[in-house]
Amino acid sequence: MHTTTTLEAARQRLIDLPFVPLGHYPSPVDEWWRLREAIRGNQGAVIAAKRDDSIAFGFGGNKVRKLCLVAAAAKAAGADTLITCGGVQSNHARATAAAATRIGARCIIVANGEKPERLTANALLDDLLGAELRYVPSRADRIPGMRAVVDEVRARGGKPYEIPLGASTPLGALGIARGVGELARQGVTPDVIVHASSSGGTQAGILLGCAIFGLNARVIGVSADDPENAIRDKVLPIIAGAEEMLGLSAGDLGTASRFELDHTFVGDGYGAPTEASQEAQRLLARTEAVFVDHYYTAKALAALIAYVRDGRLARDRKILFWHTGGQVTLFQ
Repeated sequence: MHTTTTLEAARQRLIDLPFVPLGHYPSPVDEWWRLREAIRGNQGAVIAAKRDDSIAFGFGGNKVRKLCLVAAAAKAAGADTLITCGGVQSNHARATAAAATRIGARCIIVANGEKPERLTANALLDDLLGAELRYVPSRADRIPGMRAVVDEVRARGGKPYEIPLGASTPLGALGIARGVGELARQGVTPDVIVHASSSGGTQAGILLGCAIFGLNARVIGVSADDPENAIRDKVLPIIAGAEEMLGLSAGDLGTASRFELDHTFVGDGYGAPTEASQEAQRLLARTEAVFVDHYYTAKALAALIAYVRDGRLARDRKILFWHTGGQVTLFQ
């Protein structure tokens, strides 16, 4: 396990990582009193939100935090083309296209699905940002599709930089960990953090950040698609890779034992609304004038509402919803 000295050194390495300044920080923390009253659950609790949906750059979201570090690494490598993947309405792909524009690079997105007859939401923004879309039939085809594009760009003399789904890499997760440091500097010390989880980078980053910056919060990821074991198998290697980048040994931060994921709010699958997610979406809009999307955040918010209603978080006085953005997809 880490000593105080090694933890301080790791914290400094994290702070010193090169980054491209995408957006303005800190993102605000809002208390959601009217939502808490509408839920009528643990009335002694404070429900608040870390508003990464309000990050200004490229329509925001937590992906921007990851790309601040990842784009810096791409720029340092001399990349002229950022290559990534996702669904047709991927928030990450849109944010990557925006980051590519900022550093003067091309962006090629490998998207599973068919080209829309009419561009809307994130697909429209990808086009406005000048990204090139390559369509593949399924999610399983995305990684081979990216590798083919990397080879193609390299063969014509370009310098590609591949960014995996969600920028969910050790470096990307450290961007989220820096966000936890930002939260700590805002004087916010939640008892529990609830957030949407899918490609694993956000959950890994929040767990890392809590350990590095001394927040003793319970972290609950709410799956948007995959079962618990599948997401665990993404999160833990990302954490181990990030620990190595910070000069620690794998497991030094003790975060593996704190992994917690709820996959019971997925419903019919990725992007498919549920009755609970639709209620959460309407309730938040009508109490706090804040919007969540069908793909990720509405399901995570539905979980938080259920936890408060049924007393699962009865002992937790300070509940934080990490709003990871994604509201662009409401305009499909």
